[in-house]
Amino acid sequence: MRHMKRAAGLAVAATLALTLAACSSGTEGDGGTGDAAGACEPSEGKVTLTFTSWIPGIEDAVAIWNEANPDIQVEVQTGPSGNAGTYQNFFNQLEAGNAPDLGQIEYDAIPNFRVQDGLEDLGVCADIVAAKDQFVDWTWGQVSLGTDDEVYGVPQDSGPMALFYRSDLFEENGIAVPTTWEEYKAAAEKIRELGGYITNFSQTDINQFAGFVWQAGGQWFGNDGDQWTVDLTSDASVTVADYWQDLIANDLVSTYPAWTDEWNNAYNSGEVWTWNSAVWGANSIASGAPDTAGNWSVAPSPQWNAGESAAGNWGGSSIAVFKGTDHLYEAAKFALWLNSSEEALTSLNATAAIYPATKAGLDLPVLQEGVEFYGGQKIYDVFAEAAGQVNPDFVWGPTMTQTYADVSDGFKSAVAGSGTLADALEKGQTATIAALKAQSIPVAE
Repeated sequence: MRHMKRAAGLAVAATLALTLAACSSGTEGDGGTGDAAGACEPSEGKVTLTFTSWIPGIEDAVAIWNEANPDIQVEVQTGPSGNAGTYQNFFNQLEAGNAPDLGQIEYDAIPNFRVQDGLEDLGVCADIVAAKDQFVDWTWGQVSLGTDDEVYGVPQDSGPMALFYRSDLFEENGIAVPTTWEEYKAAAEKIRELGGYITNFSQTDINQFAGFVWQAGGQWFGNDGDQWTVDLTSDASVTVADYWQDLIANDLVSTYPAWTDEWNNAYNSGEVWTWNSAVWGANSIASGAPDTAGNWSVAPSPQWNAGESAAGNWGGSSIAVFKGTDHLYEAAKFALWLNSSEEALTSLNATAAIYPATKAGLDLPVLQEGVEFYGGQKIYDVFAEAAGQVNPDFVWGPTMTQTYADVSDGFKSAVAGSGTLADALEKGQTATIAALKAQSIPVAE
């Protein structure tokens, strides 16, 4: 954790002075009161909190809270995923001064909101600080941005990646489940000869691609305390890009738009056989390909070199409290309950396959059971192992939404035959550096 804590902590120091000048008055983390010491005190009387999330079924967990806490009620609003519109709504609401009390924010987006001074520092809340050791170390590093005394969200889940695969089709056709990326390509060639595709390459899920780079040991951002470095074209990134470019060029992967009916049908019909995805993908496959129930299994992600054991991470969210809330204490209390209590985590796993960020949550009874859709396999055992193989030193930059959008544009062009994935990363790097400069964030050329 040392490198990540240093890099993320210094990143905050490098940008903080630049962002606060444009923000509302008040001591940092005090909700605008100017008195950080008294910022996390209970409100008088009954409180109603507003909370925005896109997690399926999160209303069920909120209902459990509301029934047990009549004096602190939570009104939940659901919407599209963060990069699909909710983050922009948050930014608009912050600018207008009408943001909800709490919101779902993925780890890779926290620096975006931090640079805009849009989040309350939960480090002033004693209960939050005391809960630090309850959470998997690297997830706490994501919400603390590597600092020792600041917290900008309560970790909810993580997204260790593994290989979902149609075990029935692999077995019926005598194809071994690949353990390396070289074997994965060989399997792709056999599957294509049979009329199928080994997987679908997403043109828009750049955070999935970042997970592949993460597994390969790459690093997209860094900070030396004075300026950011942007390195979307590292050796690891280019290796990953060239690998997938080769599969695309040889028609070994499909390229359906992700999260569409067309995408779901490709998996439901058996046209596409695998998905290198995060633990939450278990729910996506079950809901998108219901006709294939019982035919899927999960294996560790293919490795770049035989015998290695590295895993990438895709996703993972926190519950953050937005700047300007009148109820910091109550919001922090709810966020902590939602992401650490057994009843809430059990509910979230049942409705959205949420994989908890708490250490105790990894031992939830529901995570020890076989999953019927996956032939009774105890799939969470695979993800528990992968979670311990995720490099904790991966650092997100302060403009990830923009970075994802620019790289996605390049990926779409590459899939259409104009340029390559490596070209897209180069253009994304140039655009990211320009975006940082436009916000007066120091960046190395």
